[in-house]
Amino acid sequence: MASTSPENESPNASSSISNEPEKPPIEPIRLPTVEEIRGQDIWNNCGVRSIVSGVMGGGLGLFMGLFIGSFDSPITRDEMSGRQQFIYTAKQMGRRSWSSAKAFAVMGLIFSAAECVIEKARAKHDTTNTVVAGCVTGGAISAKGGPKAACAGCAGFAAFSVVIEKFLDRYD
Repeated sequence: MASTSPENESPNASSSISNEPEKPPIEPIRLPTVEEIRGQDIWNNCGVRSIVSGVMGGGLGLFMGLFIGSFDSPITRDEMSGRQQFIYTAKQMGRRSWSSAKAFAVMGLIFSAAECVIEKARAKHDTTNTVVAGCVTGGAISAKGGPKAACAGCAGFAAFSVVIEKFLDRYD
């Protein structure tokens, strides 16, 4: 019976094993199809991107409102019957979800529109776009509170946007 220990291997077998990493195979370049190019052109439109972000933000706000609204409890819970508690909770969930949906939709729409317009104007895709878009969004959302609130909203939302970008690590 032959042993497969390193002493019994032929010199040719040991020389064929090298310490160099294997190079990946070269693949041919694939050109995008007409449908892919059209899809990219549609998605690069700032209006389309903003509306999609607004709709997605509204959906997220709807679910968050339903979740948070389910935890709202009336002060006089002991005095309410089971049916009254259910109706009250359902109404609270509806109010909260509608309010959150509107807020998140506006936030998503403004942020996406600002970031897209800034990116196209600067012709760069970097963190500066995120900072400026965050500032515009925070300032616009809190503008009803006056100039101090708008400045605080600008700074807060810009900082939040940078933290999220760093967490998601979108840019190198």
